[in-house]
This record gives sequence, C-alpha cells and structure tokens, in this order.
Amino acid sequence: MDLPEVVSRDEWRAARERLLAQEKEFTRARDALNAERRRLPMVRIDKTYVFAGPAGAANLLDLFDGRRQLVTYHFMFDPSWDAGCPGCSRLTDNIGHLAHLHARDTSLVLVSRAPLPKLLAYRERMGWTVPWYSSHGSDFNYDFHVSLDESVTPVEYNFRDRAELRRLGFGVAGEAPGVSVFLRDGDDVFHTYSAYARGTDLLTGTSNYLDLTALGRQEFWEEPAGRANSPAGGWWRRHDEY
Repeated sequence: MDLPEVVSRDEWRAARERLLAQEKEFTRARDALNAERRRLPMVRIDKTYVFAGPAGAANLLDLFDGRRQLVTYHFMFDPSWDAGCPGCSRLTDNIGHLAHLHARDTSLVLVSRAPLPKLLAYRERMGWTVPWYSSHGSDFNYDFHVSLDESVTPVEYNFRDRAELRRLGFGVAGEAPGVSVFLRDGDDVFHTYSAYARGTDLLTGTSNYLDLTALGRQEFWEEPAGRANSPAGGWWRRHDEY
C-alpha cells in the first residue's frame, strides 16, 4: 500500500497550513454555492400524492408534520425486494437526531415505493426511528425521477434524459437514490430542490469522516492511487451484514 511520506513535524505543519488555505477557500466557495441554492426559484405542487404511513393515508402536506420545510430522502426499495438498498441504508444510518432539524422548522422523512409493511419491518431490523412513508401506487417516485420506467413516464435521472444516460452507461430502469426538498406556505406546497447520485454525498457522515483520513474511502477512483481496495460503493453493507 502506498502510504503518505514520513516527514518532520515542522514539514508536516507547513504542508498542513498550505492545505488549510485551500480548505478555507473551499469553505467560502461552499457558502457561496449554498447561497445560490437558496436563490433557486420554486415550483408549486398541484398534483395530489397519497402515501401510506403508520397513522394511515397521508398527502404531501401531511409529511411536513406542521413544519415549514420538508426534506424527503428517496430510499431505494423496490416493491419486489425483501430488504432496502445497502447504500441508502448506510445513508440512513448517518441521519442524526431529528430534533435539530425540527428546531429549524424542518421535517425529514424517507419515501420508498415498497409497501408500508416491508418498510416498517426493515426499519425495525435496522433500529431506525426516522419517519418512513410508502409511495406504492403513487406517481411520486416517477415524477421526481427516482423510479425509472419508460412505460410510466419519460426516463430522466440527475437532469439527464434517457439517451444521455445510455451514452454515460447509466441504467435506465429501476430504482435510484435522490433527495427532494419542499417548502410550505400555508397549505400550498412548493418544490425547491432535488439532487441525485453523488449530489447526496454530503448527507453521509461516514464518507465525510473517511475523507479526513489518510486512506480516505479506499475506493479505486480516489487519489493518490495505491490506497484502495474497492470500487466506488463496493464495500457498502447493511450494518448488520459486515
């Protein structure tokens, strides 16, 4: 394995200070990017979506649970599966206590296409408490482009159409991960943001912790080379399967 160079403490500090300058530049750039995200326009949601939740049928407004904002993580769980996606499970393991989001008038829920009994059984297995709703029988997953089925709606993922996805070698059928964000103004609901694929990277604390280490995520795409043993995501398991 290609490990970092061994140097003196003074040499390490000088190198660390050079990196710190780059980190500060990145932080300022990230703040500016977040500001642009907040400046995005929004789209009114006029379509009625019906979800199944522990308390019964719910609409999109109900998912806010009385709060002003709603973050929905599109958890990959096809109705035919017996367990949820390992990558989505890893992300959900990293969700912290929701009280901190609630303090900012924001709710967070998981939404999947599998029937509710499968979702609740899997949630119990994983030991999660985050609210989880089934969109089974609804267009929600298709309209927000995380369930790809040309017979239901034109395929689009990460703002690319079917032809472009094919050129990139991306599958054009099945379930895909993503996050969508909504804002409520009275009883009016607006879609403000969606992100897909690596756009959800920042939601996984495990990845961010590993990015602080010398070996990183130990995936083949990372630099410097020679410290990896897995393709991207190839090491992910459900937490009770390692």
